[in-house]
Amino acid sequence: MKSLTPEPPAAIALTACIFDVDGVLLASPHEQAWREALRGFANPIRFTTALYQAHVAGKPRQAGAVAALESLGVPDAAGKAGVYAARKQVVLEELVRAGGVRAFADALRFVDAVAVLGWPMAVASSSKNANDMMRPLHLPSGRSLLDVFTVNVCGRDLAHGKPDPELFLLAAAELRVAASHCLVIEDAPAGIEAAIAGHMTGLGVARLRDAASLRAAGASLVVTSLDNVALDALADGRLAGRAA
Repeated sequence: MKSLTPEPPAAIALTACIFDVDGVLLASPHEQAWREALRGFANPIRFTTALYQAHVAGKPRQAGAVAALESLGVPDAAGKAGVYAARKQVVLEELVRAGGVRAFADALRFVDAVAVLGWPMAVASSSKNANDMMRPLHLPSGRSLLDVFTVNVCGRDLAHGKPDPELFLLAAAELRVAASHCLVIEDAPAGIEAAIAGHMTGLGVARLRDAASLRAAGASLVVTSLDNVALDALADGRLAGRAA
């Protein structure tokens, strides 16, 4: 694969959107699966939402497993991570089959609104389960959530996970839009850091009362709901709205 490097920042209008999936578009059972799979490695009660957001969210499965075990002080975290990651995948698939996925209504409305603007959109998640979770869902307009995106780079095998910008730079390249024109919508600090590292604009969605950590990561705007983003400003290529 051709090496993707960030381009220098530029004061130009936003013209494209890149969406994360878990925590932005969907309330998925990833966090629950990581917690339940922890039995035998550490006490699951220690796997808090704050730990998940700070160390695991947005990372590829193996990297997330290592980060979780290391943050909990589990000896030989790297050696045990493969078993933990595999167990987490089994639990996740069971939770998904049991109906453990739902879409955020504000996100579906926002995707429809961006589509009306005519912006190209990409969906970008390190999760290899993202497409299966999105497939049965539809927007208020009736369009398929999975099919509305111009580009889909979910679950790609890349050299680096977030906070490295590789995934988002790939999405921008496939959109054929300069990275500096892209608005990245994320719920995790690592995702915002990846956007900033790629010289993109980061919009943080604080669904877990974590606005401060998203701002600290470099988000240009943090909202508690995507309904709070000003669509008239977005139509002009600017990011504005009611901040969290």
